[in-house]
Amino acid sequence: MTTNNMTRWLNPQPVNTDSLESLGLHPLAAQTLIRRGIQTPDSARAFLDPLHSAPTPASALPGMDSAVERISSALRTKEPICVWGDFDVDGQTSTTLLVQTLQALGANVTYYIPIRGKESHGVHVESLKPIIDNGAKLIITCDTGITAHEAIDYANSRGVNVVITDHHDLGETLPNAKAVVNPKLLPEDHPLANLAGVGVAYKLAEALLSLTPNPSPSGRGMSEGQGEGELLDLVALGLIADVALLRGETRSLAQKGIQKLRETKRLGLKVIAELSGTNLETLTEETIGFTFAPRLNALGRLGDANPAVELLITNNPARARVLAAQIEGLNAQRRLLTSQVYEAAEAQLRENPDLLTEPAIVLSHPNWPGGVVGIVANRLVDRYHKPALLLTESDDGILRGSARSVDGLHITEAITANRDLLLGFGGHPMAAGLSLQAENLTAFRKGLGKAVEKQLGEITREEPTLQIDAWLGLNEINLELAAALESLAPFGAGNPSLTLATRGVQMKSISTIGKTKEHLRLTVEDESGTTQSILWWGGAGEELPEEGRKIDIAYSLRASSYRGQKQVSMQFEEFRVVEEKPVELKPKKLEIVDYRLNVGRLESLKVGMLVWAEGSEKAKGKSRFDLHRADEFAIYTTPSSPVELRKALEIVQPKTIYVFAVPPAEEKTDDFLSRLAGLCKYALNQRGGKVAVHELAAAMASRESAIQIGLEWLAAGGHLSVRVEDDQVTLSAEKPEANQYLQKELYIALKGSLNETSAYRKYISTVSDLKGLIERNL
Repeated sequence: MTTNNMTRWLNPQPVNTDSLESLGLHPLAAQTLIRRGIQTPDSARAFLDPLHSAPTPASALPGMDSAVERISSALRTKEPICVWGDFDVDGQTSTTLLVQTLQALGANVTYYIPIRGKESHGVHVESLKPIIDNGAKLIITCDTGITAHEAIDYANSRGVNVVITDHHDLGETLPNAKAVVNPKLLPEDHPLANLAGVGVAYKLAEALLSLTPNPSPSGRGMSEGQGEGELLDLVALGLIADVALLRGETRSLAQKGIQKLRETKRLGLKVIAELSGTNLETLTEETIGFTFAPRLNALGRLGDANPAVELLITNNPARARVLAAQIEGLNAQRRLLTSQVYEAAEAQLRENPDLLTEPAIVLSHPNWPGGVVGIVANRLVDRYHKPALLLTESDDGILRGSARSVDGLHITEAITANRDLLLGFGGHPMAAGLSLQAENLTAFRKGLGKAVEKQLGEITREEPTLQIDAWLGLNEINLELAAALESLAPFGAGNPSLTLATRGVQMKSISTIGKTKEHLRLTVEDESGTTQSILWWGGAGEELPEEGRKIDIAYSLRASSYRGQKQVSMQFEEFRVVEEKPVELKPKKLEIVDYRLNVGRLESLKVGMLVWAEGSEKAKGKSRFDLHRADEFAIYTTPSSPVELRKALEIVQPKTIYVFAVPPAEEKTDDFLSRLAGLCKYALNQRGGKVAVHELAAAMASRESAIQIGLEWLAAGGHLSVRVEDDQVTLSAEKPEANQYLQKELYIALKGSLNETSAYRKYISTVSDLKGLIERNL
């Protein structure tokens, strides 16, 4: 989260905790349980300890008995089985879990996960046909299939049975499958009602393994004499990554699974932990959400998710390392694309703040890569406390996108209310995907807003709120409190982490941390001199309070471990200024000279004046990376973005600015990539493959982010190997394996970046209030 001046903080309401007194809980833990509807000792014990929560029989799921009967028949007759999954983490873990279970039971089993860049979600006839042609007699879907009528009818016509296991919302009719297992067929208050796809797959595995007490250990990961307990690490991964509501058995499975993950035997997960610097012994749901899930999702969003199953099953250390290294690379590219789309989304909201007054944030852009719009939607939900939907427009005029929700809103139901405007949709309470014609966007935005208001009420049009769970002094924050709150974990949908707050602190120091310097470590101090350190994930570049201002600060608290030592970890959520620093009025003498229509005047300016010039005009001055303090400053080349302009003015701090704003020749995406490839070839031949991102940006008069995306595009096309560490680039003529799906996403993002640069440069060339533009960037 970040600072949000529109957010109204809500104080906690007092509650009576007498009913839980016998448990001896920390007062804040007891208050939280009561506020969340857990009011008896028995229900509290079941919430806090999964051993006090009796598992529900798998047979309670409708369709389970029919599914087990058909699969058992296939096992007896050695019929070829194909497990059909999905490319997100829930789908990957569901597929792995069923494949591992069926292998342990001696099945003749293969698996297939659709490639997002080619097929998208669901079961598709064109991909199903070759699987049946190759002999499959039974298809088992996981995390998909509930609306796949056409594909299942096709399988039936070929004499192939289909067993559907899914958790997405039901359509108007169920497919004509041999069995349909979906918790949405249960009452909403049923213990199994909130299972994600991997939870449904787990209950199926539980039922199958109960028929075979000692499954074969040849199942790669299932030890002799052990059953479904060996699969719980996969269950935790899928449930947390899919933002499943942590209620009923979904919560107890997540609790057990997190414990299993801490001691996992899966080589692939161990290598991911090693490469990401993760300590498995102290893993929490946050580790899954911020370390494992993004990496595995990157595989599905930007490439082919099928290798994820191999990674999660393999016992081959070398193969595990190769696959994990590929995932690490894709995750870096995912971060780059996410940053690009997030910045563009925030720019849309700054340009049109009325969008934030709507019940749901709905944004679209023709040049957003579809593989990351869901991630960005989630970041917007965190920041603005509203549901968010991001859409990208393809060449055929169809908008496709992803929605993310807030607690208490079933986003798929809200979308379903507007089905007449849609080409397709699907999802669950916290996330959904959809497609529609571009001309229907305005009507859909209006209809979605009405559907959201119907669920949440008029509050959605009011200012966003932040519920504070407790006000604390900095001296009250200690390991005992953090450990007490840790007993309420795992946190997530249906059980949000506690938001704590402290009044009247001042910022004492700020430092950037992390490999890419994208996070902040804040040190705050209260009036008594007590200090605490707070981590702000992704906080670099965000607005911070000025030194000397008193602020209230909101944060979450976790108990963590570092090098074997228990410690308290505070994580920033928001701040609000409570004492304004007196405004010092200092007259600024800034002179702006407009030479936009008089470029020839450059030669008449003083010799030695600092001139900012890049690209083909670089000989006329210095690049943005060579600027220094100067009283007189000429902006010759039009900046590529407001960020570059602001940074330049910060460095130079001029008294007089001469604005020529000569725009570099506009480039098409292919021309940009061709020119970048030429510069890379020069660096390979003349500089041993060493070059800096900022050098390339200055040479091409472009944004650094565009250079990074362009370099990744060249690598994804198999043209050359690229390694970027901070600003330094190392190029190699060794050609990596091409990834056409990633390359397509990168191309779309680059096109969007270049279009934004072009639009900004045109704006600067025509803006009438040039002085105002410059002063807003000081």
